[in-house]
Amino acid sequence: MQKLTANSQVIQDTLQELGHPNEVVVLEDSARTAQEAADALGCEVAQIAKSIIFRLKSTDEPLLVVTSGINRVNEKSIAQKLNEKLGKADADFVREATGFVIGGVPPLGHKKPVRTLIDEDLFQYEMIWAAAGHPKVVFSLTPDELKKMTKGEVLTVK
Repeated sequence: MQKLTANSQVIQDTLQELGHPNEVVVLEDSARTAQEAADALGCEVAQIAKSIIFRLKSTDEPLLVVTSGINRVNEKSIAQKLNEKLGKADADFVREATGFVIGGVPPLGHKKPVRTLIDEDLFQYEMIWAAAGHPKVVFSLTPDELKKMTKGEVLTVK
């Protein structure tokens, strides 16, 4: 097995602390996009749990939306549900808020707790895959494990 990056080791350690038995997997090729990850893993694009960070305009806090790889987040719908304005999160904001770079943001293991919303569409799959701190590193989990580990709120995001 290839040596994990420092960020990916954080995710592996976090998974172990949470009692999750699976190990992070280092891929040969980039998994920066959901399609690349699905191709590398031999699964459906919809089984890729994309982690997208938004900036809450009123508090300047991050919001993590974990969505199915085939879905596009409906920002207006999320903003209405939260009664909050959503802003774009640039690369610096994402790195500062989570400790990770865009394309490798995991759903857990952030520098500080991040409010998390989870796409209900992920729950139609027995197994899903999420980034593990680097664009070439992923881990598998069930949607229920994702909800439990992130303390995320499940809703329609598309």
